[in-house]
Amino acid sequence: MTGTAAWTFAALAALVLPLHAQQGTPAQSPPPLQVSPDLISPQQKAAATPQAASQQAAAAFSKEQVEQLVAPIALYPDALVAQVLMASTYPLEVVQAARWVKDNPKVTGKALEDAMQKQPWDPSVKSLTATPQVLAMMNDKLDWMQKLGDAFLASQKEVLDAVQRLRSKALAAGNLKSSKEQKVTTEQEAGTTVIKVEPTNPEVVYVPVYNPAVIYGPWPYPMYPPYYYYPPAYAGGVFFAFSVGIIIGNAWWGGCHWGGGNVYISHHNYNNFNRTNINTGDWQHKPEHRKGVEYRDQGSREKYGGQRPGADTREAYRGRDGAGPSTADRQRDAAGARDRAAAPSTSDRAGAREPSAGDRQRDASGARAPAPAPAPAPSDRAGSRQPSAFDGAGQGQGAQTRDYSSRGASSRSSAASHSRPSGGGGRAGGGGGRR
Repeated sequence: MTGTAAWTFAALAALVLPLHAQQGTPAQSPPPLQVSPDLISPQQKAAATPQAASQQAAAAFSKEQVEQLVAPIALYPDALVAQVLMASTYPLEVVQAARWVKDNPKVTGKALEDAMQKQPWDPSVKSLTATPQVLAMMNDKLDWMQKLGDAFLASQKEVLDAVQRLRSKALAAGNLKSSKEQKVTTEQEAGTTVIKVEPTNPEVVYVPVYNPAVIYGPWPYPMYPPYYYYPPAYAGGVFFAFSVGIIIGNAWWGGCHWGGGNVYISHHNYNNFNRTNINTGDWQHKPEHRKGVEYRDQGSREKYGGQRPGADTREAYRGRDGAGPSTADRQRDAAGARDRAAAPSTSDRAGAREPSAGDRQRDASGARAPAPAPAPAPSDRAGSRQPSAFDGAGQGQGAQTRDYSSRGASSRSSAASHSRPSGGGGRAGGGGGRR
């Protein structure tokens, strides 16, 4: 190829190749925007994967499920609604309080307040001891109570909004009205009409008993029928009734801020019932009273420290509470028993000691015709076998223990035979008999 032709070919290649590259190769996209990890919230990180997003969606309660959960308590007085919601976040302590009330049915009034000062439960749980009927419902319906508490921790506002929706339905159906036991009013809070239920006489309160499947009109969610509970005195079901009047004193100190979507604490009653002097009206969940019960959703676990079932949960259900040790406890006990059985006993170690100088002297000088050693017992023969491939670490230790025991038995047998007079009348170890 001449110089001119080579130059022409090179020029054409320089023009054609870039054009081909532009037509056949897609343009590269700009590099992705880099975001500092410090700017990403824990919730965004948790939802970063499809699996995490699916788990969060499964953990969330739907509107229908929340109404199903609050149906048994939506028509309670406001203060009682607040304290049931707070106490439901501590299911184990509710169970303990219900057992205490069952064992002490006659402790009421001032004596009850005095007794509660000695209990380690959360104040919201202590307050419910004044209404045994409500405490019994929460104890008997554990699944419902825990779900109610989980929904409340996930979103107080959604739960309180569901209570208001059900009250509106009961009011529209003509089943929620003022009476000698309760006062029903409507007010405006934060631009919203809310329905309040309060005792007519603050000194004597009545707890309503009703059928949630009827009181709100036709229940609109067939897939989520409402929870309900009738105390033993109302067996057979009632449409709507009240319990006997209860003198509660200062036991009801909670309240619902319907417009703000949260519950609060009334200082005066709270301090009098709990013998304290707090000055804040905000209610805060206390994870230490959860006693290891796992939180249902990721958001609650992150907010309240990720409590997991642990020693506190096991302790609550051990012997004094009517349950035995857990499976893990029994496994540890069995392992300890195997270790103790495999370790050489004191008597075996004593029998396996090295022979003393006197023993060796008697063996050297002693009997003319030592008695034959007794045949080993079957257990000795088994203990002296060579370890096989089926012997584990613990079994090898047991075989060693049996070997120590066999040598100790042989040593004792030899000493006993040497200590008996021989056929020539000599004394063992004495170098011969009398002459």
